[in-house]
Formats: sequence, structure tokens, C-alpha cells
Amino acid sequence: MVAIVSKFTMFGKLTAHPGQREELLSVLLEASRNLEHMEGCHHYIINESVDDPDAIWITELWRDAEAHANSLKDEEVLAVIQRARPLIAAIEPVRLRPVGGKGLDV
Repeated sequence: MVAIVSKFTMFGKLTAHPGQREELLSVLLEASRNLEHMEGCHHYIINESVDDPDAIWITELWRDAEAHANSLKDEEVLAVIQRARPLIAAIEPVRLRPVGGKGLDV
């Protein structure tokens, strides 16, 4: 299968400090609103784990890796990251390249 090389996907598991998941979700939902008009951001989906009371999964789909990297230079994005950091106990990023499937024709 040939990868859709222009797209960039990232999954991220964020583990909140115990009892901090709801506050972290609030900050991440704010981040998603800031990305509403971000150039190159197709999807930024926040999921809470059903099995782990501290885990949050983020699913991102970007036009390309450069668009994702550029988002991390945005002042609003950086401010949200700074607010979220004290709430996060661990981060497990997974960088991927999509190869196909429903929804990739964005």
C-alpha cells in the first residue's frame, strides 16, 4: 500500500495527574477551538479513555508535517500548552503516516 505522503497524523496519549483529567480536558477543548481556523489542521479530536480515569487520547490529522510543526509556533497554541503542562503526568506521542481510509479525502 502506498502512503498518502502529504498527510500527517499524530495520536497522543496524555495521562493527567490523578484527579486532573477534567481540567486537562477543558484546556484541550479550548485548544481545539483555537485550531478551528488553523491552516492545515483537518482534525483535532479529543477522546477520554473509558478504561483509565486519567488518560486522554488526541487524534490529529494535518495537511503535512510542516503544518503541524508551524502550529507549535503559534502564540495561542503555545499559551495553551503552557497551561496544560502542570496537569500532565505523562505524554506518549505516536507519529504516523496515513495510507488510506474513509475521511482522508480532506
